[in-house]
Amino acid sequence: QVQLIESGGGLVQAGGSLRLSCAASRFTFSSYAMGWFRQAPGKERDLVAAISWSGSSTYHTDSVKGRFTISGDNAVNTVYLQMNSLKPEDTAVYYCAKSRTGLIFTSVHNYDYWGQGTQVTVSS
Repeated sequence: QVQLIESGGGLVQAGGSLRLSCAASRFTFSSYAMGWFRQAPGKERDLVAAISWSGSSTYHTDSVKGRFTISGDNAVNTVYLQMNSLKPEDTAVYYCAKSRTGLIFTSVHNYDYWGQGTQVTVSS
């Protein structure tokens, strides 16, 4: 069974930084794209960033461009989300997800396994 275990969430003041990690196991990590989604209370789960199987392509949603960076390390089967200049509107539960393919897609329906989520709270 695929496992995705997130860590690194927490409470931070606006303007601060956090780095989320997602440790993946029980599948060939280097063959699949990976994504970070977030879901705020009462809102849909949306893609924040994604990285292709090779790491050569990345996607960042407009609201985080220039502030967040997704990266991956195939040697340790881990995908990261570096979050800088955090804003209160970034507050959400952040989920790591495995894509069904090696390509980047933005819809939740293209991801078949999910982590348990990690809370990120940004205070103003």
